[in-house]
Amino acid sequence: MAPSFDCVSSLLCSEDRDSVFDENSSVYEDTWQHRRNHKKHHFGESSVLPLQDDECFATMVEKECEHWPGVVYLNRMCNGDLDFGARKEAVDWIEMVRAQFGFGPLCAYLSINYLDRFLSAYQLPGRDWAMQLLAVACMSLAAKIDECDVPMSVDLQFGEPKFVFEAKAIQRMELLVLSTLNWRMQSITPFSFIDRFLYKIIDDQSQLRSSILQSTQLILSTARGIDFLEFKPSEIAAAVALSVVAETKTIDARKAISVLIPQAEEERVMKCVKMVQELLPNNGIYKDCSNAIVPCMSQSPIGVLDTSSFSYKSDYTNADSCANSSHNSPDTKRRKLNNTYGS
Repeated sequence: MAPSFDCVSSLLCSEDRDSVFDENSSVYEDTWQHRRNHKKHHFGESSVLPLQDDECFATMVEKECEHWPGVVYLNRMCNGDLDFGARKEAVDWIEMVRAQFGFGPLCAYLSINYLDRFLSAYQLPGRDWAMQLLAVACMSLAAKIDECDVPMSVDLQFGEPKFVFEAKAIQRMELLVLSTLNWRMQSITPFSFIDRFLYKIIDDQSQLRSSILQSTQLILSTARGIDFLEFKPSEIAAAVALSVVAETKTIDARKAISVLIPQAEEERVMKCVKMVQELLPNNGIYKDCSNAIVPCMSQSPIGVLDTSSFSYKSDYTNADSCANSSHNSPDTKRRKLNNTYGS
């Protein structure tokens, strides 16, 4: 049972305008030295990481649910028990901080993962500043986990934030996040699986680097909205890998799924594949069946992602209760293909 917010009342910042928006404390000098031109973030820019052995992979699949907020959290977000708008603002802020400081995609994904897992287990007070403080704490923790050069937590609050928090308040929120998440901060994410999955289904290994880079962008896109919260990290990674590879060759998706995750529920992964395809360029042609995915007409190394829309609606999903769900795949853009796996 999560601790009562009364027990951590020291976290609360005063709502007195003079103390929260003091002119001397609300603006911080930008002392952070940008090293984005010198950093080599894992995915696509540096050499491909060695693949996990089968035992390590099986352990990650077994443990991934411990790092997944789950369907109950998604349902609470959809039915209004949790504030979807506040989450969106927090995620947008995390993306802004990531761009400002040149953090890697995993850092941003971890920040959002921490935020979702925390909200799934802990009831924040209904105050505007609470979600912002949580976002700052999650971003700070993720940077400490994933980045080599980490700015001070107060320096993350650049721009014109509604509230500015002192280092002590951020540190206390960090401790609350750590305890609520049981100190499980090395989250198992789709990034944990993507290189292995791509390696298994890409024939031309010279394409591996560009495929990992495109997959990275897609994975990060899945974290921005809430619809992908119903899927486990391995399912998202498999769906992304299949979608990326399908841009250049025809794939028997069901056969590929059995190769990537033998214990996976095929229908769940296929559903996720269709949702991932919604993030790909709209001029692609995909087969209208549950078995084969056909090459996309556009084969740019890095897919142009429509980051303005991250929702999806299908006949399978119960997410139609969520607002703004959409599905734009006209039948006129689809054609039949043989169930072929390979080039």
